[in-house]
Amino acid sequence: MRFEFSSSKLRKLYEEEAGAKKYPQEVVEAFFDVVGVIDQAQSEQDLRNLKHLHFEKLKGKRKGQRSLVLHGGFRLVVVLDRDEQGTYLVVEGIENYHPG
Repeated sequence: MRFEFSSSKLRKLYEEEAGAKKYPQEVVEAFFDVVGVIDQAQSEQDLRNLKHLHFEKLKGKRKGQRSLVLHGGFRLVVVLDRDEQGTYLVVEGIENYHPG
């Protein structure tokens, strides 16, 4: 599935591992794994079928966004978008849902 990053920081994390020290190592490894799964997916249904990713719609102020599990409380926040080529994902960020 096509994807793009909403910020240069996320793109640099993916392309150069720049800023990786900001996150626990397990989260960075999971980020690469999940983005790889997104890249291999044919559609959003493929992501839904992978139950361990918990690909789900967010609610409230986050309506329109979705998340995928990375590691622990960390989630990859994405938005589905469409253009003339079809549906693609915009990777919005990595967030800790359970800061502590």
